[in-house]
Amino acid sequence: MLDTINDLLWGKILIVALIALGLVFTVVSRFVQFRYFLEMFSIVRQAFRHEAGHLSSFQALALSVAGRVGAGNIAGVAVAISLGGPGAIFWMWIVGLVGMATSYFECTLAQVFKNAEPDGTYRGGPAYYMERALKQRWMAMVFSVLLLVTFGFAFCALQSYTVATSLQDAFAIPPLASGIGLVVILGLIIFGGVKRIAEVAEFVVPVMAVGYFAIALVVIGLNITAVPAVFASIFRGAFGLEPAFAGGIGAAIMLGVKRGLFSNEAGLGSAPNVAAVAYVAHPANQGIVQSFSVFIDTLIMCTCTAMIILLSGVLAPGSDAGGVAVTQTALASELGEWGRSFVSVALLLFAFTSIMYNYYLGENSLNFFSEENHTLFTGYRIFVLALVLWGSLQDLSTVFAFADVAMGLLALVNLAALALLFKIGLRVMKDFDAQHASGVKPVFDSAKFPDLDIDPEAWPAGGVKARADGVEPAARHA
Repeated sequence: MLDTINDLLWGKILIVALIALGLVFTVVSRFVQFRYFLEMFSIVRQAFRHEAGHLSSFQALALSVAGRVGAGNIAGVAVAISLGGPGAIFWMWIVGLVGMATSYFECTLAQVFKNAEPDGTYRGGPAYYMERALKQRWMAMVFSVLLLVTFGFAFCALQSYTVATSLQDAFAIPPLASGIGLVVILGLIIFGGVKRIAEVAEFVVPVMAVGYFAIALVVIGLNITAVPAVFASIFRGAFGLEPAFAGGIGAAIMLGVKRGLFSNEAGLGSAPNVAAVAYVAHPANQGIVQSFSVFIDTLIMCTCTAMIILLSGVLAPGSDAGGVAVTQTALASELGEWGRSFVSVALLLFAFTSIMYNYYLGENSLNFFSEENHTLFTGYRIFVLALVLWGSLQDLSTVFAFADVAMGLLALVNLAALALLFKIGLRVMKDFDAQHASGVKPVFDSAKFPDLDIDPEAWPAGGVKARADGVEPAARHA
């Protein structure tokens, strides 16, 4: 039954809804993800600067990438190629480029309607813009429950299972030992709150991403003469010109789109919860940064795995192999047996950072129902650690199917809200565009949006302190 529901949700409804809305967002915004592509790099450079007591935009980006980049980038890409052929990668790229626009708007809205917390941090996400902008608390509550069950509970256990299984296969470490180790390390991090989670992500995520990217570059360098042929096979397969490899154009599109959506999470409503924590001068700044995180996940990390697999030649036409084993075999064939261990270590880091990300999404859901309830948060943290230990010892295939259903419903609720709030997102984007075109660093003045229910502590009239020079924006513009 769960498989049937998943096929309906992910194979028909969500594929159409996510791509259709992404295309509308892209066209109506005049291709915002491309207009500000170079701006992404300059904003990321600025994001390294911290405002005392706040989380930086780069920390929010790192935490978002920690969640987007996971097992799907290693196992999911291998499955897409094995079942859909090389052409699936082309459609994965397309859905990533379209998803950048969706992520821009959902994360910009999360910034606009975020709440300021007493400890100097922020909270926000789809539940907050559903309540503040749409005035639909029931909708926000449904979203929060689905987010808690999917990411806060199910995916924490699932990622623990992934880590334990990988370590057992690669290094013969007993699952119980892996589970205990995860509990100890994770406990030290999550009991430090979102600031400590962001600090760990800020360090670990660049290391894991750059390391995996570097290995892919080594493989490409060793097979540089074969690279044009690989790209040619990707483009031919995308349009059904290599039917011998898989199921033709239909399979290429279906597998590429599904794995792309699963991997980058654009439109699912998960990343905006993290995007809202950043201290930025304008909500669109974080929208642009989070759009860049989709690019990192799908256009860079997924492509790395695809090149490793396709250049190695280990996946022959008609093969029914798939998953992590394919990527491990591919890297081992290129770099020796240590390549197999490297994939296991990469998967360990990807899954571990995803657990941190999943935990925070659950915490954010609880905060929506009961702000700063320390007893509730402590109980949740203990329960998550118990789930991590339990998950490391279980076969969680049924849990995974259930989590996919819950995540599909989560996405439907968020997409409905995004469609209803798109005009507000456009207003905020145009405010950013106008300031950017005039040559000033854009700042968000909540006084320009008196009709919106904006938290004045998060966005004071006149704008937050400009990061560039430390002068209040109103005085700087005067």
